[in-house]
Amino acid sequence: MLSLLAVVLIAAVGLGLLARRFGLPALVGELLAGVVLGPSVFGYVWPDASERLLGSDPANSPALSAVSTLGVLLLVGLAATELDEEFLKRRAAAVGSISAFGFAIPLLAGIGVGLLVPQQFHGLDSANVEFVLLLGVALSVSAIPVITRILVDLDLLKRDIGQLTLASCAVTDMGAWVVLAAVSALATVGISGGQFPLTIAAMIGVLVFTWLVRPWVRRGLDRLEASSHGGYTSAAVVVLIIAGGAATDAMHLEAALGAFLAGILVGKRGGGVLAPLQSVTTTVLAPVFLAGAGLHLDVTDLGDPQTLMWGAVVLLVAIVAKFAAAYLGARIGGLAHWEAASLGAGLNARGAVEIIIATVGLNLGIFSPQVYMVVVLLALATSIMAGPMLIYTTRRTEQVEAIESNQHI
Repeated sequence: MLSLLAVVLIAAVGLGLLARRFGLPALVGELLAGVVLGPSVFGYVWPDASERLLGSDPANSPALSAVSTLGVLLLVGLAATELDEEFLKRRAAAVGSISAFGFAIPLLAGIGVGLLVPQQFHGLDSANVEFVLLLGVALSVSAIPVITRILVDLDLLKRDIGQLTLASCAVTDMGAWVVLAAVSALATVGISGGQFPLTIAAMIGVLVFTWLVRPWVRRGLDRLEASSHGGYTSAAVVVLIIAGGAATDAMHLEAALGAFLAGILVGKRGGGVLAPLQSVTTTVLAPVFLAGAGLHLDVTDLGDPQTLMWGAVVLLVAIVAKFAAAYLGARIGGLAHWEAASLGAGLNARGAVEIIIATVGLNLGIFSPQVYMVVVLLALATSIMAGPMLIYTTRRTEQVEAIESNQHI
């Protein structure tokens, strides 16, 4: 339904720009666009007009779903191209420590909370193990697109603290996509009958295959870029990302894993060759996906005291666990106190990655609509908080550096 796509895109872009004017991530406005158009506001206040303009079930529109799927795959794939492998090699100890703690501790915290969440909040098709694992993944991720934007705005992207944050985020998210793929396989094929071990073996094979063919794929893209057909490099990247998602989806793994691995195959591209594709993804496709996610939200569920209580518990555990984990990993990796605090602040932003995981959980029947809403609101809250937290911690870092510099004079 083209009118639905047009309305969703206009609302998402408009509210996204408005959010930016107030110093908030565009994601906030884009997600709120879906909330306003969905059952929480427009569908509640004026249901007849909502049905005439958006259709009877806009959240599940095939056209919106197709554009959102493309947006998710490109978001994840292009985020993976930001991985700076040379920096990873230079700061391997620090990145490894931050990533390991930043992933494992929130994952365990999410599993712990998931074990306490009442069964009524589980999805209809959810087993306990799938629910707790997926909630753990939701608490463990960070979001490269949101973090990158914040670092650019604060002029931190070229500094070591910015590069450490991005590198740690990429490695952490790689672990999250692998676990998400395992949960997806568990939900779709089950653990009985021998299919699940075969699916996990296929996942390991995909990871090994990605590592082996990476040099040849990059060499091919380099040649294409240098040829007279260099303008088709972006098209080749899109094909690789979609093919990667389709391949892992066919193996009963989550399509986002294939998109992420395809982005690793592509690697960083110099000369801004991917800039037009990134621009279209962030200004058109991503807003449609985020607004579509907002259409699934019914914030009237927050009127239920039990939902509100568990939402507050998940939010608190997510923020504290991620901050403490990244801080601990950074300190063990040799960073000073306020630098470690900056890592904890930056990696707390969940952004669109969190919403992707929430959407996967809802689509697989693992998350109930209430838990889906809580996870999406977690993404929203942490994305808003990350900027001010980073400003505070980096200013303290600069103050400490200035004091130490004066003492050496």
